[in-house]
Amino acid sequence: MPKNSYVVGLDIGTKKVAAIIGEITEEKKVEIIGIGTAESRGLRKGIVVNLDSTVDAVKKAQEEAELMAGVEIDAAFIGISGAHIKSFNSRGVIAVSGKNKEISREDIKRVIEQSKAVSIPPDREIIHIIPQEFVVDDQDGIKDPLGMSGIKLEVNVHIVTGAITSVQNLRTCVARAGIEIEQVVLNQIATSSSILTHDEMELGVGLIDIGGGTTEVAIFERGSLWYTSVIPIGGDNFTNDIAVGLRTPIPDAEKIKKKYGCVSHPLVDEQETIEVPTVGRGKKPRVLSRQLLADIIHPRAEEIFRLVDNDIKRMGYEKSLNSGIVITGGTALLEGLEEVAEEIFDLPVRRGDPSGAGGLVDRVGTPDFATTVGLIQYGYNLYKETGLPRDRKKGFWSKFKDWLKEA
Repeated sequence: MPKNSYVVGLDIGTKKVAAIIGEITEEKKVEIIGIGTAESRGLRKGIVVNLDSTVDAVKKAQEEAELMAGVEIDAAFIGISGAHIKSFNSRGVIAVSGKNKEISREDIKRVIEQSKAVSIPPDREIIHIIPQEFVVDDQDGIKDPLGMSGIKLEVNVHIVTGAITSVQNLRTCVARAGIEIEQVVLNQIATSSSILTHDEMELGVGLIDIGGGTTEVAIFERGSLWYTSVIPIGGDNFTNDIAVGLRTPIPDAEKIKKKYGCVSHPLVDEQETIEVPTVGRGKKPRVLSRQLLADIIHPRAEEIFRLVDNDIKRMGYEKSLNSGIVITGGTALLEGLEEVAEEIFDLPVRRGDPSGAGGLVDRVGTPDFATTVGLIQYGYNLYKETGLPRDRKKGFWSKFKDWLKEA
Protein backbone atom coordinates (compact mmCIF):
# COMPACT_ATOMS: atom_id res chain seq x y z
CA MET A 1 0.00 0.00 0.00
CA PRO A 2 1.42 3.44 -0.89
CA LYS A 3 2.93 5.38 2.00
CA ASN A 4 0.99 8.57 1.35
CA SER A 5 -2.58 7.31 1.06
CA TYR A 6 -5.10 9.22 3.13
CA VAL A 7 -8.79 9.03 3.97
CA VAL A 8 -10.64 12.14 5.14
CA GLY A 9 -13.91 12.44 7.06
CA LEU A 10 -15.90 15.68 7.20
CA ASP A 11 -18.83 15.91 9.62
CA ILE A 12 -20.89 19.05 9.04
CA GLY A 13 -23.09 19.23 12.12
CA THR A 14 -25.46 21.70 13.71
CA LYS A 15 -23.02 22.67 16.48
CA LYS A 16 -19.64 22.07 14.88
CA VAL A 17 -17.84 21.11 11.69
CA ALA A 18 -15.13 18.51 12.22
CA ALA A 19 -12.52 17.26 9.76
CA ILE A 20 -10.25 14.28 10.43
CA ILE A 21 -7.40 13.08 8.23
CA GLY A 22 -6.41 9.43 8.54
CA GLU A 23 -3.25 7.98 7.03
CA ILE A 24 -3.43 4.43 5.68
CA THR A 25 -0.25 2.76 6.90
CA GLU A 26 1.76 -0.06 5.35
CA GLU A 27 0.29 -2.30 8.08
CA LYS A 28 -3.14 -1.59 6.56
CA LYS A 29 -4.36 0.43 9.52
CA VAL A 30 -5.73 3.95 9.79
CA GLU A 31 -3.73 6.44 11.87
CA ILE A 32 -5.36 9.79 12.66
CA ILE A 33 -2.81 12.50 11.82
CA GLY A 34 -4.92 15.65 11.50
CA ILE A 35 -7.96 17.07 13.32
CA GLY A 36 -9.78 20.33 12.66
CA THR A 37 -12.94 21.78 14.21
CA ALA A 38 -14.96 24.96 13.74
CA GLU A 39 -18.15 26.33 15.23
CA SER A 40 -21.08 25.68 12.92
CA ARG A 41 -23.49 28.57 12.45
CA GLY A 42 -25.00 27.79 9.06
CA LEU A 43 -27.10 24.72 9.88
CA ARG A 44 -30.38 24.21 11.67
CA LYS A 45 -31.36 20.68 12.70
CA GLY A 46 -28.82 19.22 10.30
CA ILE A 47 -29.96 21.24 7.26
CA VAL A 48 -27.92 24.01 5.63
CA VAL A 49 -29.66 27.38 6.09
CA ASN A 50 -26.70 29.68 5.40
CA LEU A 51 -24.27 28.66 2.66
CA ASP A 52 -21.56 31.25 3.35
CA SER A 53 -21.37 30.52 7.09
CA THR A 54 -21.20 26.79 6.44
CA VAL A 55 -18.48 27.19 3.79
CA ASP A 56 -16.43 29.34 6.19
CA ALA A 57 -16.72 26.71 8.93
CA VAL A 58 -15.73 23.91 6.54
CA LYS A 59 -12.69 25.89 5.37
CA LYS A 60 -11.62 26.62 8.94
CA ALA A 61 -11.87 22.96 10.00
CA GLN A 62 -10.14 21.92 6.77
CA GLU A 63 -7.21 24.32 7.24
CA GLU A 64 -6.74 23.31 10.88
CA ALA A 65 -6.64 19.61 9.99
CA GLU A 66 -4.28 20.25 7.06
CA LEU A 67 -1.88 22.27 9.24
CA MET A 68 -1.75 19.54 11.86
CA ALA A 69 -1.27 16.72 9.34
CA GLY A 70 0.91 18.52 6.81
CA VAL A 71 -1.38 17.22 4.08
CA GLU A 72 -3.70 19.04 1.69
CA ILE A 73 -7.30 17.82 1.76
CA ASP A 74 -8.61 17.43 -1.77
CA ALA A 75 -11.41 14.87 -1.19
CA ALA A 76 -13.45 13.62 1.75
CA PHE A 77 -16.30 11.40 2.87
CA ILE A 78 -19.15 13.69 3.95
CA GLY A 79 -21.66 12.87 6.69
CA ILE A 80 -25.31 13.77 6.19
CA SER A 81 -28.29 13.97 8.53
CA GLY A 82 -31.37 16.07 9.14
CA ALA A 83 -35.12 15.65 9.37
CA HIS A 84 -35.30 15.45 5.55
CA ILE A 85 -33.70 11.97 5.63
CA LYS A 86 -36.23 9.18 5.09
CA SER A 87 -35.56 5.46 4.77
CA PHE A 88 -37.46 2.26 4.10
CA ASN A 89 -36.91 -1.42 3.39
CA SER A 90 -37.45 -2.88 -0.08
CA ARG A 91 -37.11 -6.20 -1.90
CA GLY A 92 -35.81 -7.19 -5.32
CA VAL A 93 -36.38 -10.45 -7.22
CA ILE A 94 -34.79 -11.75 -10.46
CA ALA A 95 -34.28 -15.02 -12.31
CA VAL A 96 -30.64 -16.18 -12.35
CA SER A 97 -29.38 -15.72 -15.92
CA GLY A 98 -26.31 -17.99 -16.23
CA LYS A 99 -26.33 -21.27 -18.16
CA ASN A 100 -25.42 -23.33 -15.13
CA LYS A 101 -27.66 -21.18 -12.94
CA GLU A 102 -24.57 -19.99 -11.07
CA ILE A 103 -25.06 -16.56 -9.48
CA SER A 104 -22.67 -13.98 -10.93
CA ARG A 105 -21.76 -10.43 -9.90
CA GLU A 106 -24.00 -9.23 -12.71
CA ASP A 107 -26.95 -11.10 -11.17
CA ILE A 108 -26.22 -9.46 -7.79
CA LYS A 109 -26.08 -6.02 -9.42
CA ARG A 110 -29.35 -6.68 -11.28
CA VAL A 111 -31.29 -7.78 -8.19
CA ILE A 112 -30.08 -4.77 -6.19
CA GLU A 113 -31.02 -2.49 -9.09
CA GLN A 114 -34.45 -4.16 -9.24
CA SER A 115 -34.98 -3.41 -5.54
CA LYS A 116 -34.97 0.31 -6.48
CA ALA A 117 -38.12 -0.18 -8.57
CA VAL A 118 -40.28 1.62 -6.02
CA SER A 119 -42.11 4.91 -6.14
CA ILE A 120 -39.85 7.70 -4.86
CA PRO A 121 -41.11 11.32 -4.90
CA PRO A 122 -39.42 13.49 -7.56
CA ASP A 123 -38.01 15.85 -4.92
CA ARG A 124 -35.99 13.06 -3.28
CA GLU A 125 -32.81 11.20 -4.22
CA ILE A 126 -31.38 7.87 -3.12
CA ILE A 127 -28.31 8.18 -0.88
CA HIS A 128 -27.76 4.52 0.01
CA ILE A 129 -28.99 1.09 -1.03
CA ILE A 130 -27.75 -1.29 1.67
CA PRO A 131 -28.22 -5.05 1.14
CA GLN A 132 -29.49 -6.75 4.29
CA GLU A 133 -29.66 -10.36 3.14
CA PHE A 134 -30.00 -12.41 -0.04
CA VAL A 135 -32.44 -15.25 -0.64
CA VAL A 136 -31.61 -18.05 -3.10
CA ASP A 137 -34.57 -20.29 -3.98
CA ASP A 138 -36.26 -19.51 -0.65
CA GLN A 139 -33.07 -20.08 1.36
CA ASP A 140 -32.70 -16.86 3.34
CA GLY A 141 -29.99 -15.36 5.53
CA ILE A 142 -27.30 -15.40 2.81
CA LYS A 143 -24.75 -12.57 3.02
CA ASP A 144 -22.94 -13.17 -0.28
CA PRO A 145 -24.59 -15.40 -2.92
CA LEU A 146 -21.73 -15.11 -5.45
CA GLY A 147 -21.00 -18.52 -7.02
CA MET A 148 -24.04 -20.25 -5.50
CA SER A 149 -26.46 -22.14 -7.73
CA GLY A 150 -30.11 -21.21 -7.90
CA ILE A 151 -33.03 -20.32 -10.14
CA LYS A 152 -34.39 -17.30 -8.26
CA LEU A 153 -32.36 -14.61 -6.47
CA GLU A 154 -33.94 -12.16 -4.04
CA VAL A 155 -32.51 -9.40 -1.89
CA ASN A 156 -33.79 -7.36 1.04
CA VAL A 157 -32.35 -3.86 1.10
CA HIS A 158 -32.52 -0.70 3.20
CA ILE A 159 -32.94 2.39 1.03
CA VAL A 160 -31.99 5.81 2.40
CA THR A 161 -33.28 8.93 0.65
CA GLY A 162 -32.82 12.65 1.17
CA ALA A 163 -34.41 15.85 -0.11
CA ILE A 164 -32.62 16.77 -3.34
CA THR A 165 -32.29 20.43 -2.36
CA SER A 166 -30.86 19.66 1.10
CA VAL A 167 -28.33 17.18 -0.30
CA GLN A 168 -27.34 19.60 -3.07
CA ASN A 169 -26.84 22.49 -0.62
CA LEU A 170 -24.48 20.28 1.40
CA ARG A 171 -22.57 19.34 -1.75
CA THR A 172 -22.36 23.01 -2.75
CA CYS A 173 -20.81 23.99 0.60
CA VAL A 174 -18.17 21.28 0.30
CA ALA A 175 -17.43 22.15 -3.33
CA ARG A 176 -17.01 25.86 -2.50
CA ALA A 177 -14.44 24.86 0.10
CA GLY A 178 -12.46 23.18 -2.67
CA ILE A 179 -13.11 19.62 -1.50
CA GLU A 180 -14.17 16.81 -3.82
CA ILE A 181 -16.82 14.48 -2.37
CA GLU A 182 -15.80 10.83 -2.30
CA GLN A 183 -19.25 9.83 -1.04
CA VAL A 184 -22.12 11.28 0.97
CA VAL A 185 -22.66 8.94 3.94
CA LEU A 186 -25.62 8.76 6.30
CA ASN A 187 -24.42 9.69 9.78
CA GLN A 188 -25.86 6.57 11.42
CA ILE A 189 -23.93 4.33 9.03
CA ALA A 190 -20.69 6.22 9.60
CA THR A 191 -21.16 6.33 13.37
CA SER A 192 -21.79 2.60 13.59
CA SER A 193 -18.35 1.98 12.03
CA SER A 194 -16.59 3.52 15.04
CA ILE A 195 -19.05 2.74 17.85
CA LEU A 196 -20.69 -0.67 17.47
CA THR A 197 -19.03 -4.06 17.86
CA HIS A 198 -19.53 -6.97 15.48
CA ASP A 199 -21.35 -8.96 18.18
CA GLU A 200 -23.76 -6.10 18.93
CA MET A 201 -24.66 -5.75 15.25
CA GLU A 202 -25.21 -9.49 14.91
CA LEU A 203 -27.35 -9.92 18.04
CA GLY A 204 -29.31 -6.68 17.54
CA VAL A 205 -28.62 -3.21 18.89
CA GLY A 206 -30.11 0.28 18.89
CA LEU A 207 -27.84 3.24 18.16
CA ILE A 208 -28.94 6.67 19.42
CA ASP A 209 -26.76 9.61 18.33
CA ILE A 210 -27.86 12.81 20.09
CA GLY A 211 -26.33 15.73 18.21
CA GLY A 212 -26.89 19.46 18.50
CA GLY A 213 -30.07 19.73 16.43
CA THR A 214 -31.28 16.17 15.91
CA THR A 215 -31.32 12.70 17.44
CA GLU A 216 -30.43 9.99 14.93
CA VAL A 217 -31.65 6.43 15.45
CA ALA A 218 -30.50 3.20 13.81
CA ILE A 219 -31.26 -0.47 14.46
CA PHE A 220 -28.89 -3.22 13.42
CA GLU A 221 -29.56 -6.95 13.52
CA ARG A 222 -27.90 -9.98 11.92
CA GLY A 223 -25.05 -7.68 10.91
CA SER A 224 -27.26 -5.43 8.79
CA LEU A 225 -29.03 -2.08 9.05
CA TRP A 226 -32.81 -2.51 9.30
CA TYR A 227 -34.17 0.82 10.43
CA THR A 228 -33.14 4.47 10.59
CA SER A 229 -34.96 7.62 11.65
CA VAL A 230 -34.23 11.20 12.66
CA ILE A 231 -35.98 13.01 15.54
CA PRO A 232 -35.73 16.83 15.33
CA ILE A 233 -34.70 17.32 18.98
CA GLY A 234 -31.12 17.43 20.23
CA GLY A 235 -28.59 19.04 22.53
CA ASP A 236 -29.67 22.57 21.59
CA ASN A 237 -33.00 21.88 23.29
CA PHE A 238 -31.19 21.13 26.56
CA THR A 239 -29.31 24.43 26.20
CA ASN A 240 -32.52 26.39 25.56
CA ASP A 241 -34.19 24.76 28.57
CA ILE A 242 -31.28 25.83 30.77
CA ALA A 243 -31.33 29.37 29.37
CA VAL A 244 -35.04 29.73 30.08
CA GLY A 245 -35.08 27.86 33.38
CA LEU A 246 -32.08 29.67 34.87
CA ARG A 247 -32.72 32.98 33.05
CA THR A 248 -29.21 33.08 31.61
CA PRO A 249 -27.88 33.90 28.10
CA ILE A 250 -27.73 30.97 25.66
CA PRO A 251 -23.88 31.00 25.35
CA ASP A 252 -23.62 30.77 29.14
CA ALA A 253 -26.31 28.07 29.22
CA GLU A 254 -24.21 26.02 26.78
CA LYS A 255 -21.15 26.36 29.03
CA ILE A 256 -23.16 25.41 32.12
CA LYS A 257 -24.56 22.36 30.32
CA LYS A 258 -21.10 21.13 29.32
CA LYS A 259 -19.46 21.79 32.69
CA TYR A 260 -22.19 20.95 35.19
CA GLY A 261 -24.92 19.17 33.23
CA CYS A 262 -26.43 16.08 34.87
CA VAL A 263 -29.78 14.57 33.98
CA SER A 264 -30.15 12.41 37.08
CA HIS A 265 -31.13 14.20 40.30
CA PRO A 266 -29.83 11.46 42.70
CA LEU A 267 -26.31 11.73 41.21
CA VAL A 268 -25.95 15.37 42.35
CA ASP A 269 -24.81 16.35 45.85
CA GLU A 270 -27.43 18.46 47.66
CA GLN A 271 -24.76 20.95 48.75
CA GLU A 272 -23.27 21.46 45.28
CA THR A 273 -23.82 24.89 43.73
CA ILE A 274 -23.10 26.58 40.41
CA GLU A 275 -22.59 30.22 39.41
CA VAL A 276 -25.12 31.40 36.86
CA PRO A 277 -24.70 34.64 34.84
CA THR A 278 -27.82 36.79 34.66
CA VAL A 279 -29.46 38.26 31.57
CA GLY A 280 -28.95 42.03 31.32
CA ARG A 281 -26.06 44.40 31.90
CA GLY A 282 -24.63 45.14 35.32
CA LYS A 283 -26.38 42.28 37.10
CA LYS A 284 -24.31 40.03 39.32
CA PRO A 285 -24.17 36.26 38.74
CA ARG A 286 -26.41 34.15 40.99
CA VAL A 287 -25.41 31.03 42.93
CA LEU A 288 -27.92 28.21 42.45
CA SER A 289 -28.16 24.55 43.36
CA ARG A 290 -26.81 22.10 40.77
CA GLN A 291 -29.81 19.91 41.55
CA LEU A 292 -32.00 22.65 40.08
CA LEU A 293 -30.06 22.27 36.83
CA ALA A 294 -30.66 18.51 36.89
CA ASP A 295 -34.38 19.10 37.47
CA ILE A 296 -34.51 21.36 34.38
CA ILE A 297 -32.78 19.05 31.90
CA HIS A 298 -34.04 15.67 33.14
CA PRO A 299 -37.49 16.03 31.47
CA ARG A 300 -35.85 16.77 28.10
CA ALA A 301 -33.73 13.62 28.31
CA GLU A 302 -36.84 11.61 29.18
CA GLU A 303 -38.72 13.17 26.26
CA ILE A 304 -36.04 12.23 23.72
CA PHE A 305 -35.78 8.64 24.90
CA ARG A 306 -39.56 8.21 25.04
CA LEU A 307 -39.86 9.53 21.47
CA VAL A 308 -37.20 7.06 20.35
CA ASP A 309 -38.85 4.21 22.30
CA ASN A 310 -42.25 4.99 20.78
CA ASP A 311 -40.70 5.19 17.31
CA ILE A 312 -39.02 1.79 17.67
CA LYS A 313 -42.18 0.16 19.02
CA ARG A 314 -44.33 1.73 16.32
CA MET A 315 -42.12 0.10 13.68
CA GLY A 316 -42.04 -3.23 15.55
CA TYR A 317 -38.29 -3.40 16.24
CA GLU A 318 -38.37 -3.52 20.04
CA LYS A 319 -37.58 -7.27 20.00
CA SER A 320 -34.48 -6.67 17.87
CA LEU A 321 -32.54 -4.92 20.66
CA ASN A 322 -30.97 -8.04 22.17
CA SER A 323 -27.68 -6.24 22.92
CA GLY A 324 -29.38 -3.15 24.30
CA ILE A 325 -28.83 0.50 23.42
CA VAL A 326 -25.68 2.49 22.63
CA ILE A 327 -25.82 6.29 23.09
CA THR A 328 -23.35 8.60 21.41
CA GLY A 329 -23.06 12.16 20.08
CA GLY A 330 -22.01 15.29 21.98
CA THR A 331 -25.01 15.15 24.33
CA ALA A 332 -23.95 11.66 25.45
CA LEU A 333 -21.31 13.40 27.60
CA LEU A 334 -24.07 14.54 29.99
CA GLU A 335 -23.73 12.76 33.32
CA GLY A 336 -26.51 10.32 34.15
CA LEU A 337 -27.82 9.97 30.60
CA GLU A 338 -27.32 6.19 30.51
CA GLU A 339 -29.27 5.76 33.77
CA VAL A 340 -32.26 7.69 32.39
CA ALA A 341 -32.16 5.66 29.15
CA GLU A 342 -32.10 2.37 31.08
CA GLU A 343 -35.25 3.40 32.95
CA ILE A 344 -37.09 4.24 29.71
CA PHE A 345 -36.00 1.29 27.55
CA ASP A 346 -35.61 -1.30 30.35
CA LEU A 347 -32.49 -2.50 28.51
CA PRO A 348 -28.71 -2.38 29.04
CA VAL A 349 -27.34 1.00 27.90
CA ARG A 350 -23.73 2.04 27.31
CA ARG A 351 -22.03 5.20 26.10
CA GLY A 352 -20.39 4.85 22.69
CA ASP A 353 -16.86 6.21 22.42
CA PRO A 354 -15.21 5.90 18.98
CA SER A 355 -12.50 3.26 18.56
CA GLY A 356 -10.72 1.31 15.85
CA ALA A 357 -8.30 3.97 14.62
CA GLY A 358 -4.77 4.76 15.78
CA GLY A 359 -2.74 7.95 15.96
CA LEU A 360 -4.25 10.97 17.71
CA VAL A 361 -7.07 8.97 19.26
CA ASP A 362 -6.79 10.77 22.60
CA ARG A 363 -8.05 13.91 20.83
CA VAL A 364 -11.11 12.27 19.27
CA GLY A 365 -11.97 9.48 21.70
CA THR A 366 -15.22 11.07 22.91
CA PRO A 367 -18.79 10.63 21.60
CA ASP A 368 -18.86 14.05 19.89
CA PHE A 369 -16.32 12.73 17.35
CA ALA A 370 -18.06 9.39 16.77
CA THR A 371 -19.38 10.31 13.31
CA THR A 372 -16.15 11.90 12.05
CA VAL A 373 -14.00 8.94 13.15
CA GLY A 374 -16.64 6.64 11.68
CA LEU A 375 -16.42 8.44 8.33
CA ILE A 376 -12.71 7.66 7.92
CA GLN A 377 -13.29 4.05 8.96
CA TYR A 378 -16.20 3.75 6.53
CA GLY A 379 -14.02 5.25 3.80
CA TYR A 380 -11.13 2.92 4.55
CA ASN A 381 -13.41 -0.14 4.45
CA LEU A 382 -14.78 1.06 1.12
CA TYR A 383 -11.25 1.52 -0.23
CA LYS A 384 -10.41 -2.05 0.77
CA GLU A 385 -13.39 -3.31 -1.22
CA THR A 386 -13.07 -1.12 -4.31
CA GLY A 387 -9.37 -0.29 -4.52
CA LEU A 388 -6.81 2.06 -3.02
CA PRO A 389 -7.53 5.77 -2.61
CA ARG A 390 -5.81 8.30 -4.79
CA ASP A 391 -2.53 9.50 -3.29
CA ARG A 392 -3.06 12.85 -1.62
CA LYS A 393 -0.64 15.56 -2.71
CA LYS A 394 1.76 16.47 0.09
CA GLY A 395 1.49 19.98 1.46
CA PHE A 396 4.29 22.31 2.50
CA TRP A 397 4.37 21.19 6.14
CA SER A 398 4.61 17.51 5.22
CA LYS A 399 7.48 18.23 2.82
CA PHE A 400 9.17 20.33 5.52
CA LYS A 401 8.93 17.44 8.00
CA ASP A 402 10.42 15.05 5.43
CA TRP A 403 13.28 17.51 4.86
CA LEU A 404 13.97 17.64 8.61
CA LYS A 405 14.12 13.84 8.76
CA GLU A 406 16.58 13.72 5.89
CA ALA A 407 18.74 16.56 7.22
